[in-house]
Amino acid sequence: MPALKTCSNQGCPNLIVSGRSRCQTCDKAAEDRRGTPKERGYGPRHQRRFRPQVLRRDPICVCVAPGHDHPAHGCYRQSTVADHWPLSRRELVERGMDPDDPAHGRGLCKPCHDRSTARAQPGGWNRP
Repeated sequence: MPALKTCSNQGCPNLIVSGRSRCQTCDKAAEDRRGTPKERGYGPRHQRRFRPQVLRRDPICVCVAPGHDHPAHGCYRQSTVADHWPLSRRELVERGMDPDDPAHGRGLCKPCHDRSTARAQPGGWNRP
């Protein structure tokens, strides 16, 4: 039988399988607060301009492998995510910059994007 622990969301008494951080109820509530991609600014302009141009420019993931400081030591998987970098979409908007300009992005594979987002934006999509 898998080990159980309490949901990490403060005050939630639900038990979850070890390896997860939140119960399904708290996951759904966090996703609902997050809003749709369109509500977060990823509308038609992003889909027609930013994403395709970034992925065309960076067809191979430009992540930097741990312990290295140059993209030549990356993972070499196909890029599937156009990531805002070095500033997040939110930071670009706050500074009055165009978040849909492909110059503000890089192509990453999904595993590298997920790892980067979880590390760079604690309290972002993974907020309880």
